[in-house]
Amino acid sequence: MAGPLSGYRILEIAGIGPGPFAAMMLADMGAEVIRVDRAQAVRPGSSGPVRDVLQRSRKNIALDLKNPEGVAILLDLVESADALIEGFRPGVMERLGIGPDECLARNPKLVFGRMTGWGQTGPYAMAAGHDINYIALGGALAHIGRHDSGPVPPLNLVGDFGGGGMFLAYGVVCALLEAAQSGKGQVIDTAMVDGTATLMSMFWGMSASGGHDPNSRGTNLLDSGSHFYDTYECSDGEWISIGSIEPQFYAELLERTGLTQDEAFQRQMDRTQWPTLKARLKELFLTKSRAEWCELMEHTDVCFAPVLTMDEAAQHPHNVARATFCEVDGLMQASPAPRVSRTSPSTPTPPARSGQHTREVLIDWGLDAGRVDAAVSSGAAAQA
Repeated sequence: MAGPLSGYRILEIAGIGPGPFAAMMLADMGAEVIRVDRAQAVRPGSSGPVRDVLQRSRKNIALDLKNPEGVAILLDLVESADALIEGFRPGVMERLGIGPDECLARNPKLVFGRMTGWGQTGPYAMAAGHDINYIALGGALAHIGRHDSGPVPPLNLVGDFGGGGMFLAYGVVCALLEAAQSGKGQVIDTAMVDGTATLMSMFWGMSASGGHDPNSRGTNLLDSGSHFYDTYECSDGEWISIGSIEPQFYAELLERTGLTQDEAFQRQMDRTQWPTLKARLKELFLTKSRAEWCELMEHTDVCFAPVLTMDEAAQHPHNVARATFCEVDGLMQASPAPRVSRTSPSTPTPPARSGQHTREVLIDWGLDAGRVDAAVSSGAAAQA
């Protein structure tokens, strides 16, 4: 594939969620990412499209990593790889004989990217967990939600993907850049709890300077406390978003809503008035449909956007103009991001079935065809 990472070879030990997301991001930018699935996941004779968008744009091989020959094959592939990423609990890769020591011994320049929720060390390291737990311990979940309700999980965007997959991809690329200078690889310990804490950096600063009360959820500038930074229901049951923080944008909001002369709305940053002003805006926005508010506020400096579903977002004129979404094999999905000016990525390719490319990849990466056939026959590898 084309893209700024074209020429890099990366092995992805199959997992779920943030690991595949990181691999997708790397593949979207042009890296040759090979997903290494379990041999037991291969379903001979299976057909039809794979619908997991996170597995797009890479080939899939299947190895039995509990079989010595499967391990030997993977280590041979490591010699030709620039990076390897994995998302097992601490110690699993070591028990399989494919941990950092074994891999770096075969390829001292290898970047070994590790993805866990809690990290490779610490009291929680060996415990199971999910996004909701990682963002809870990382200090984010407590501050997401309204004042009259408990913390609200923001899907699994903050831990799995923001604090996890994106940090793993970032760490791998950083280490690849360093390896190009030093000729040495290293291990990247990506923990979702660490990434979540980093994503909260601005709020640590705001709390220290008095701009955010960490002990009062839903009463602050950006957490639904203010009347000028929130979502509002319209007369048709649809929703809009307002983010009129800066004075000039707030002034535009008041002009568009006919409130410029209303004395109560002149004290924008008077927190004691926020609940009352929010209630008044709630009533106001219920007087028109979302389409009517869009006609009045879109393309202005109110800092406004309609709240769209996934399907609506894919059809919105702005997203269509930017090709923010694309359809691959009949499945709508986000296009590769960010945009690059000279080495633009190719259109994503459909996800592969487990073991779909085993023979092709192993031979292309330098393994003897006879050995590959023997590995498939013995079960050390599997071909779909």
